[in-house]
Amino acid sequence: MAADVIRVLVVDDHALHRDGIRQILGQHPDIQLVGEAESAELALVLIGIEATRRIHRDHPGTRVLVVTAYDDEEYIRGALEAGASGHLSKAAPGRQLIDAVRAVAAGGTVIEPVALTHLLAGGHSIPPPATQLTERERAVLELLAQGLHNKQVATRLGISRRTVERHCDNIYDKLGVGSRTEAVVQAISAKLVSLPDDQH
Repeated sequence: MAADVIRVLVVDDHALHRDGIRQILGQHPDIQLVGEAESAELALVLIGIEATRRIHRDHPGTRVLVVTAYDDEEYIRGALEAGASGHLSKAAPGRQLIDAVRAVAAGGTVIEPVALTHLLAGGHSIPPPATQLTERERAVLELLAQGLHNKQVATRLGISRRTVERHCDNIYDKLGVGSRTEAVVQAISAKLVSLPDDQH
């Protein structure tokens, strides 16, 4: 199997929805469905975040995109804090699913405008804005908020990928977070960066 093939496991309690996702993904040669699983709807909600946390911990090279009908702030935040690289609604069109899978596999972050609105309206306390971020770190953070992965950020800023990774580590430390998704959500909440144009 080619190294650039994206391997996807679909987990959903509705057989028809799994069938739909399988058909959508099957149309794209760079995406391979490696399996599917079902579970009770409530069980998915309860174990989804823990499953994401374990995958993130035990298999750091695996990226998790949460595709769900649940869009309440607590669930979304829990999934992202557990290590998910993004959140997508089940109502999203097939093209958006494909774009999200590719973006997450490439190291990007996917947060739908509706999900982001729920997060920002959640009323959770946000740590003091990281005024100690350097100008370069803010530039990196702004590009992360646009969904760019490290290689794209490096190209845009004319720096090496390793330098981008170093900036990301510094950003996470200063914001007190563990992932780019958390950094983006917190940065937008604290108005360190602005929403991308298509999310206003």
